[in-house]
Amino acid sequence: MSEFSYLHTMLRVGALERSIAFYTGLLGMKELRRTEVPAGKYTLVFLGYGDEASHTVLELTHNWGVETYDIGTAFGHLALGVPDIYGTCDKLRAAGVKISREPGPVKFGTTVIAFIEDPDGYKIELIERKGH
Repeated sequence: MSEFSYLHTMLRVGALERSIAFYTGLLGMKELRRTEVPAGKYTLVFLGYGDEASHTVLELTHNWGVETYDIGTAFGHLALGVPDIYGTCDKLRAAGVKISREPGPVKFGTTVIAFIEDPDGYKIELIERKGH
């Protein structure tokens, strides 16, 4: 057993409410907590599928006055499991979400994946997990 536990992943976002709407309204996360730091001119919002005590969550950091970020070449993607990847992609596409890789098996494998992008351009891999 490790002495470490994975707590959260942080993404910097340019338009906080737009990003919250994406992750809560389209991906089903819940806003868990929000901290406004006027002295530092930033806001932190934690989102997830369960409480922070037992689930890894997503931290959105909004630095006031910053509207865009360069994502960089080191960041890969977030990954979410879904029971029906084709239906999920159809719903997300209808809501205006960019599907950057259509659903289908991974190269040289059988796992069915797709990639979408959040409003800031962060890539999110969807992995079909039937029965989960």
